[in-house]
Amino acid sequence: MLSADTIVTAQDRYTRTWHDQPRDALTGSCNGDAETWQQCIARHHRANFDLWHIEDEARTPGATDADLANVKRRIDRTNQLRNDLAEQLDRALLDHLASQSLPNPTAPLHSESPGLIIDRLSILSLKIYHTREEAERVDAPPGHAERNQTRLAILEEQRADLAGCLDALWQETLAGTRRFKLYRQLKMYNDPSLNPAIYTRESK
Repeated sequence: MLSADTIVTAQDRYTRTWHDQPRDALTGSCNGDAETWQQCIARHHRANFDLWHIEDEARTPGATDADLANVKRRIDRTNQLRNDLAEQLDRALLDHLASQSLPNPTAPLHSESPGLIIDRLSILSLKIYHTREEAERVDAPPGHAERNQTRLAILEEQRADLAGCLDALWQETLAGTRRFKLYRQLKMYNDPSLNPAIYTRESK
């Protein structure tokens, strides 16, 4: 079910497609079915894609205070979605493993879940895309292309390392020699009942 190479290839394909043909966020659920698993990978990557570009809006010269406040709210909503979808990735994997009585409850616990690794791979896909853009800029100042080629090589090496770690974790989980858990992010900032910056204002 889980293949790092398939995930990385899909993330890069989505990144290119969405830059060329922007569209609305994807829909679909996450479970053990191959098609919906791929939909979940796409939805999660789209959240990171949107988050990357929303954050860029906050850095736009001349943005007003009202613009920045609106962007901050969109960042919070999108980041919440990103975290929710990373949890759904782990839940789908655990549901798939349950039919095989896995993960082995006595195996050593891995500190990072597959969903969190996939999230890091998603961000690396975006960094690689935009770094390659900078390396190929025709109007860039001297040395810009070389600097970004060096950065690109580092990012690609880091992604290859991380993809290998994801595959190793999955194979060890299937073999019963390693386990992972669903780690809930339990974000507080978007919950009016948990964030005093919200509930203290609303009570006045």
